[in-house]
Amino acid sequence: MANYYDSNTVIFTNGKFVKAGEARMDLYGQSLHYGYGVFEGIRSYKTAAGTTAIFKEKEHFERLKQSALALNMPYAWDTDALIEATYEVLRLNNLQDAYIRPLVYAPANMSFSRNAESHIAIMAWEMGPFLGDKLLRVMTSSFQRPNPKGFHITAKATGHYVNSILASQEAKANGFDEALLMDMTGAVAEGPGANVFYEKDGKLYTPSTGNILPGITRATVLEICADLGIEAIEKKITIEELKKADAAFFCGTAAEVIGWESLDHIVFPVNWNHTLSRKVQKAYSARVKQADAIAV
Repeated sequence: MANYYDSNTVIFTNGKFVKAGEARMDLYGQSLHYGYGVFEGIRSYKTAAGTTAIFKEKEHFERLKQSALALNMPYAWDTDALIEATYEVLRLNNLQDAYIRPLVYAPANMSFSRNAESHIAIMAWEMGPFLGDKLLRVMTSSFQRPNPKGFHITAKATGHYVNSILASQEAKANGFDEALLMDMTGAVAEGPGANVFYEKDGKLYTPSTGNILPGITRATVLEICADLGIEAIEKKITIEELKKADAAFFCGTAAEVIGWESLDHIVFPVNWNHTLSRKVQKAYSARVKQADAIAV
């Protein structure tokens, strides 16, 4: 198992910087018992200039706020103050290339009633790309994404990720690297923790919003496509057309941009290094590190 902290690790919680091993959470909290909390996944990078930069920090912390409000969780924190605290967590832990996890969680409450307050913690640790750096063998999952009429699907809520864990574990138990989930209509939705794009005849396609978490990295990929002059189309996607793609990839803050080797043992025909998707991957890496434009 990964070592996320040691005796010297410092986190931010409820306005204070404390040792991770000394932080406490109430065993009677709604978040623990009911999966009632919200979080963000954020990355910081050592830039080409040698400084530390958190990528799209405002967008992430604003989404954290909107997720909390969508779940009726009290939210009393200022975005700029949380960003400042996050940079301090990175400094105190001597981190530059890091994964950052802000978590808003509930106090002790065994009922389903609203709370008068929420708690917050911000943690950071070193972590490579969540899905590795090799092309992925992907499996169509037997699990579907939750119906948006049953959840606020655009909120990054802790309880939603039980679905992600089950799908990912199923794929790995069957010899694959990761899962692909459909929505309740049978259309392609997303991965357990990443959005999906596919490439066909010089264009990129990605599922429309509505039944997916519209990721911040997904938005960044669309920005990159516009910058590179690549047509990117948001539409309802069937599994059949995805299996006929030239290439495909997942994108997310933790995963970054990672290509697929195959879907359900069907190998994508175009060499990854010769695809537009690879150009997007390289451009994304350059953007998050604030590097000069690289040859694509």
